[in-house]
Amino acid sequence: MKRSSAKTRRPKVAKTEAIVQEQLERAPQGWPEIQTSIAEASGISLLLVEGHQPPALAISNNNSICEALQSSPEHVKLCDPFCGMAHSRAISANAITHYRCHAGLQCFAMPVEVEEQRPLVMIGGRAFISSSDYRELAERFRFGDLRDLFSEDLFHNVIFADEAGLDHAALRVAKAAREFESIVPVSADKAEVEPPTDAEEIDATTSAAERHEFIDSIRRFAERIDASEPTQTYQSIVAESADLLNAERGSLLLFDEAANSLTLTAARGMRASLNDVAPVPLGEGIAGSVLRDGIALAGTMAELGRESSSERGYKTNSFISYPISIGNRRFGVLNLADRIDGGTYDAGDVSIIELVAPQIALALERASWQQRANQFQLMSITDPLTGLHNRRYLEARLSEELSRSKRYNYPLSFMMIDIDDFKLYNDRNGHQAGDRALEMTAQCLRAALRKIDVASRYGGEEFSILLPQTTLQEAGVLADRVRRKILSTQFPHGKSQPLGAVTVSIGLSTFSASLDSAEAIVRAADRALYHAKHHGKNRAYAYQGVQSGPGGAVADPEQ
Repeated sequence: MKRSSAKTRRPKVAKTEAIVQEQLERAPQGWPEIQTSIAEASGISLLLVEGHQPPALAISNNNSICEALQSSPEHVKLCDPFCGMAHSRAISANAITHYRCHAGLQCFAMPVEVEEQRPLVMIGGRAFISSSDYRELAERFRFGDLRDLFSEDLFHNVIFADEAGLDHAALRVAKAAREFESIVPVSADKAEVEPPTDAEEIDATTSAAERHEFIDSIRRFAERIDASEPTQTYQSIVAESADLLNAERGSLLLFDEAANSLTLTAARGMRASLNDVAPVPLGEGIAGSVLRDGIALAGTMAELGRESSSERGYKTNSFISYPISIGNRRFGVLNLADRIDGGTYDAGDVSIIELVAPQIALALERASWQQRANQFQLMSITDPLTGLHNRRYLEARLSEELSRSKRYNYPLSFMMIDIDDFKLYNDRNGHQAGDRALEMTAQCLRAALRKIDVASRYGGEEFSILLPQTTLQEAGVLADRVRRKILSTQFPHGKSQPLGAVTVSIGLSTFSASLDSAEAIVRAADRALYHAKHHGKNRAYAYQGVQSGPGGAVADPEQ
């Protein structure tokens, strides 16, 4: 690699020098330790700020995505209207304020009186509430306006939470700030001040060692339930939840939106097999009602005015039924029963489930995607003859890329390719020769296209190419490259073709205000292909509305 001179390197270093994120020496003495404890227990990011941010006075459990964005002089401006101005908004409102930033992260900002001389604000959250927001941001890093920041370290500490979790964290911050303020004047060592923890809220009599062990088990929960196979994920959720709440029995029912019912998916300690349990309609039974209302139940069957079936052999009548959801999306219901010590489940036990419910929901979301991917593979996304993707895969990818283009205003182009006079080639030389010609055409496409392009066998002798982030002009260059590659390839019986070689005609279309659906884009490329066929073949044309004459040509063959 050619080395740059010192003269050219200096401006580059100055341009990319990271922005300082934290000025810990300016933070109130003793507070950073308290803040870190709250952030770790809550699983969110916390930043103490005195004004425009960055820098912050103290940062705890920072989201690695936020750190990358705000460390970059080129990208920090994206965050300025959000976290950058959070201090001024919270001080002006003199109350907690909530916002969702450009990256799709949910945050809150609230004034905290941990030092009388300075108006300080706590920024909390920096968390994804919706997995779709996370996927959209990941796409921006992979293909969009944030590509320059993409690195292996970017996703090492991504924060997920729900709105309830953020609210609980804000309450803990407020309580810790009040206690800190009252203790500071009489204590020389502020670092000894302990914030309230989740364990203290659940059981004030729990020892410090037990609290520490409990919080560690909460932190490890997400790791233990995350598996590559959906079935294993479902079973792990039941097992880990049962262990967390000392339950001998547990079950997970997943919600089927199409059937509007819950299906038993995983269980522990049940007499009946999964297949023997009938689906539960939404709104019926305890689980159906819990999911419909979005409210957890804990207690005994007697408290609900119901009787437990003797066939199920429960040791106690105590249970927990908890709805799992993210925002408006409902995943299912987690049931736990038969507490090992024979006790009764109560609101304190529900609060434990609340701590891990966001992790369960995200694990179910990932499992759902994996399950769909497995089903998609079973439908076969590859054409067996050419090895290219098939039409089903092409249509799915086209819809995805079109949605991405609409969100980020990316260009998108599409190419339909047809082998000229293929029927004649097949009839003269036989179907085996025709199959070989299709295979060779597919090889030409692979050789001529870029890695990001998606080549598919559309059907018969027709192929299609999806061209993400590609303008019509760029697509024209690629189309001519494809056409020339096939023209120059020596097919076994090519010389007997009407044009003296195997050739292709190509139709092009591109995403626009008038072509804003997958169907419209494919239809337009097909019309352009028809135009190319009827104007001499061995050429490429682009769709330009109602075409007439040769004016629609993007690339014509050399004569």
